[in-house]
Amino acid sequence: MKELVRTNDMVLVSAVGALLDGASIKHLVFDQNMSVLEGSVGVLPRRVLVADDDLIAARRLLTEAGLAHELRPDGG
Repeated sequence: MKELVRTNDMVLVSAVGALLDGASIKHLVFDQNMSVLEGSVGVLPRRVLVADDDLIAARRLLTEAGLAHELRPDGG
């Protein structure tokens, strides 16, 4: 798995997930339940990961959607 996006913005995590789902690219969101530890203040970033084989397609998809600035350098 490679990290595609890391952010505190839950709306962005949702949007990225919807784009990936729409393109049938499987993904995982890590650290989304960390709010229990942080007190729900959104301090800890969430990470969106995709399979190594899907990384190029996922990066292209997000770039075409205008989210290239959110991508992790070199795919994490």
